[in-house]
Amino acid sequence: MQVGPEVWPRRMPRSLPLPETNLHYNLEVSARRYPNRTAIFYYGTGIPFARLHEEVEALAGFLQQRLGVNKGGRVMLYMQNSPQFVVGYYAILRAGAVVVPVNPMLTAGELEHYAEDSGARVALAGAELADHISPLAESGHLDELVFARYADYLEAETDLAVPESAYAPMPEGAGTPWSEALNSGERLEAPEVGPDDLACLPYTSGTTGRPKGCRHTHRTVQANIVGAATFNNVTAAAVSLAALPFFHVTGMEHSMNAPIYTGGPMVLMTRWDRATAIELIERQRVTHWTNISTMVVDFLSDPEIESRDLSSLQLVGGGGAALPAAVGEKLQRLTGVRYAEGYGLSETISQTHMNPPDAPKLQCLGVPAFDVDSRIVDPETLAELGPGEQGEIVSSGPQVMEGYWNRPEADEESFFERDGRRFLRTGDLGTRDEEGYFFLVDRLKRMINASGYKVWPSEVESVLYQHPAVREACVIGVPDERRGETVRAVVVLDESQGSVTGEEIVEWSKEQMAAYKHPREVEIAEALPKSASGKILWRELQERYAARR
Repeated sequence: MQVGPEVWPRRMPRSLPLPETNLHYNLEVSARRYPNRTAIFYYGTGIPFARLHEEVEALAGFLQQRLGVNKGGRVMLYMQNSPQFVVGYYAILRAGAVVVPVNPMLTAGELEHYAEDSGARVALAGAELADHISPLAESGHLDELVFARYADYLEAETDLAVPESAYAPMPEGAGTPWSEALNSGERLEAPEVGPDDLACLPYTSGTTGRPKGCRHTHRTVQANIVGAATFNNVTAAAVSLAALPFFHVTGMEHSMNAPIYTGGPMVLMTRWDRATAIELIERQRVTHWTNISTMVVDFLSDPEIESRDLSSLQLVGGGGAALPAAVGEKLQRLTGVRYAEGYGLSETISQTHMNPPDAPKLQCLGVPAFDVDSRIVDPETLAELGPGEQGEIVSSGPQVMEGYWNRPEADEESFFERDGRRFLRTGDLGTRDEEGYFFLVDRLKRMINASGYKVWPSEVESVLYQHPAVREACVIGVPDERRGETVRAVVVLDESQGSVTGEEIVEWSKEQMAAYKHPREVEIAEALPKSASGKILWRELQERYAARR
């Protein structure tokens, strides 16, 4: 699908030639170009590119010479956002190995799958996560652990709110301390690593089964680094707020890898905190902020937001869920910036679609990115559908993974050939308009069947967000003896709007949507369950409610 010139940004190429180099080379180039420029700003401490590069070289030597990490080996990276995550990520690549980024919210039992499935024998972990990952060494799932205490990189006094986890004590008698690994004196015997070698193995969220590893090469990862930097005008002068977790592909690509590629600083947050984010935007004159829509909702709910200086912001965007229109309007009023949503998957190492910064549409996935052919097809027949017709989103492009790790049967289900191109089935239902913008309807498997009528939860959620008292909403389908399934909503209220009951929201919703769509029940909750990247975990809510029946 090619969009017209009236939509595609002016003076922007349609196709991008990709570097024939590996990812570590991006850091090497920036360190040579800007050795004294800040690469990472961490709660008051600046780490220049030259130091970052030196530490990557030192850790890569330790991994190779002491821990036996060789080309093609997998290494788990189990940390929150921190300078050590960045050093660890690029050191693994420098040693020719494969990064296995792991959600720091996972517990020991969940981690076993990642170690067993990936075959990783070494892990770099945050000290605060020692209790979760140490059992894997004791059980033989892992051979070697290296632990990092994030606060060790706080070298200047700060009045910023540093998360308590940054000060977690190093575990005693378990693994190698980070400082010892960096100061080992081991020199790397640099392997030859090319663009088609495996670089990263992010795992899917596991909403349809056990998480699967996505095989990304240096080339597929590079495609979205270069694409993000070019499309969003991320230059050496850009200052990026790194609030999304780096283990997640969007934070990894937009907030870590793109700034390293361009030579601009990342302003790094270990945990999301809206007051700290506001301070950092003001003090560091942040220009680019890639996020999740729930972050923006929280950010703009700060009682002092109207009086803060957000004038440095040039681009604010993200994905994961549609941003409510009212929230997008408030953001534009306060900053002059229109929210630019995007769309992608772990299988595509972040974006396949992006909203043009000068012509974004709210609650829209955007247009296909550089060199991406994206279409809407019938989920059953795979026949291509036209504008306005609802079907499955499929995409072909340079950022699409090689396939799943050791899952040939999943590859068979997820890919098909057409017009000489290999397309990935996303499992997402969507439409596109006449201009080439794509819109998400819902996950194929999230549809609610109420008395034979199809109800798409995201559509109901969009209406609920129009209620002034609703701050966050999640709609699920629950069993119903009469209707088969019925619609239930769980909402978080905006306390500034006064007291509202679930019954009152139900009555209001009856006036806003068709009878088969409106929620029969609305539960008021203090918070909604979310992933580490900020996505609302609708499946967890659905399973939690089913357990009560």
